[in-house]
Formats: sequence, structure tokens, C-alpha cells
Amino acid sequence: MPNITLPDGKKLNFDKSVTGSEVAEKISKSLAKQALVMSVNGELKDLYSTIDKDSSIKIFTAKDPEGLEVIRHDTAHIMAMAVQELFPGTQVTIGPVIENGFYYDFARKEPFTSDDLKKIENKMSEIIDKDVKTRREIWERDKAISHFKKIGEKYKAEIIESIPKNEGLTIYHHGDTWHDLCRGPHLVSSSKIGKAFKLTKVSGAYWRGDSNNEMLQRIYGTCWSSKKELDDYLNRLEEAEKRDHRKLGKEMDLFHFREESPGAVFWHEKGWTLFQRLIEYMRLKQRYAGYREINTPELLDKTLWEKSGHWDKFGDLMFTSETPDEKVFAVKPMNLSLIHISEPTRPY
Repeated sequence: MPNITLPDGKKLNFDKSVTGSEVAEKISKSLAKQALVMSVNGELKDLYSTIDKDSSIKIFTAKDPEGLEVIRHDTAHIMAMAVQELFPGTQVTIGPVIENGFYYDFARKEPFTSDDLKKIENKMSEIIDKDVKTRREIWERDKAISHFKKIGEKYKAEIIESIPKNEGLTIYHHGDTWHDLCRGPHLVSSSKIGKAFKLTKVSGAYWRGDSNNEMLQRIYGTCWSSKKELDDYLNRLEEAEKRDHRKLGKEMDLFHFREESPGAVFWHEKGWTLFQRLIEYMRLKQRYAGYREINTPELLDKTLWEKSGHWDKFGDLMFTSETPDEKVFAVKPMNLSLIHISEPTRPY
């Protein structure tokens, strides 16, 4: 007989084990309709999870960040489901929630086109309208590896093989035909997602972020709790694109970028002249403010970055070079100015 404590301190008593959906129903019918996910003693869980002991419960809706994150997570799964229905033989890899949306990486020989994205969106809407139910299962490690290899999902099998043996494996089913390895939580059914989503672009991504591995195709999408929020976000993107420095730099003949040097600027004459004038202005202002200019190297021994803490945080993303005597050097892990300023002194 679990006693449920709500965020406001109110307690609900049940005669037997209860699900999150049943807790929401007892609080109010309107909450039961809006409920998406719950936390049980601080841990996010599916609404259909069973509670059999005294617990503190909080129910989340689309108005809560936790609720919106689960909507986006389910949308990613439904997108992957749609892709595999439309393009048989496509393998799924990972599909996390990111800021403002989600993405999923796919292994497919033919490139996805803008027309394909529209087809995928339409198929997603069909799946959402069918209101396919979600089901969670715990699988044994060997069973999961064998299963995904058997159905041709080698990347998924590789992910499972890399998971520590003492960790449980959860498989989420959406309907009777599609499932994926996932920690969850997820919505009780696809209709809870709504229709406030859009697939935005396709890009390349190396498997596990390693350029020695296969190149996958990453489909990005955005998803919101209402159509208005989606429209507002897309409008913001459109306005930002008009002011995109990459676009303006090219149009104004100031600079451009090339794939041969990612993130580095190829300055044109007008742009380089303007850039130098800005540096001259900054130096003049700093000089009159009593600062003195110094300069530090761009490439430094790994040990310095270990001392600074950068290696632990950014080591996997830093550009490194190893010498024959096995010394490792790394370029600065962030885009800082070459100019470093000391404490203010009197003007000179």
C-alpha cells in the first residue's frame, strides 16, 4: 500500500501498487490528460511504471522542461521508425535530445534529400495519428547483441557490447513493429507527441565521432509543445539566417570558409583591412586604459592543459600532435584572442 507524497506535501494513499497515470488520474482528470512523464524520488520514469512503495511523485506536462524533453525524445524515435519504414535496410545508431530538438544518425548508402525529409515528416504524422503504444522491456545482454546482429543492426550491437556488463539493458517498443535500445523514459503512446515538429536538415557525422569510422547521415529536427512555439522558433531561425556572418561575409566580399580548414577564416582584401583596423582601435583603447599587451603560444604541451583542467573537459575535442619521443602537444581548446592583457598600469 504505497503512500504517495506530492510536491505540495499532500499525500495520496493507495491500496495496491499504482502507476504514474493512476496517480495523475487521482489528482485530477485534466492532469491525467496532460501528463507525460513523472519523477519518482527524483528519478524520471515512464507514466506506466509501477510504484509499489512509499514515494515522492511529481507529474510533468508539456509545460515543463522535463515533459518537453520526453516529447522530443519520442519524436526522435518516431522519426527513426518512419525512416526504416520508408527506406528498408537503413540502420539506426544514436538519437539523442539536443537543445531545441533532436537528431538521429543513420547508416544508408543513398543520401537523404529535402524531398525525403518531407516524406519522413508525413510518415511520422501517420504514426502519431495511429497512437501506437509504448512498451518497455529489460533484455539480457547476450540476447540483445544476438538480436540486433540478426536483424542487421551492427551499430546497435556494437553499442551494446560497449556498455558495462553490470548495466541493465532497456528496450523500448513503439507499436508492434519497431523497437530500439534506450534508457528512456518515454511517452505512453505516440499521440502525446502532437504535431509541433519539423525536420530541419541533414549532415554527415562519423560513427562515434571518429574520422577513421564510417560516415553516417544525421537528420536534425525540432519539436515543441505547441504549433505557436514551433512557428516562433522557425521565425527566429529565419531571421538569424539573414544575419548569418558566413552569408554576409561572402555577400560583402569580406571573407569565406572552406571545408579544407574547418572553422578558419579565409580573409578577402576588404575584410582583412577592416579586421586590422579593428585591432588597431582595440590596441589604442587598451593602451590609453593603461594595459600592456603580451602574447602566448597557440600550441602547448598536454601537461599544461591537464593542469588547467581543459584536458579533462575538452581533451577528446582538442587538436593534438605527437612527436617521435611521444610528447603530446595540443592547440588551444577554445577560440580566444591572441591578445592577453595584464593588470592595468599607468599609460605609457
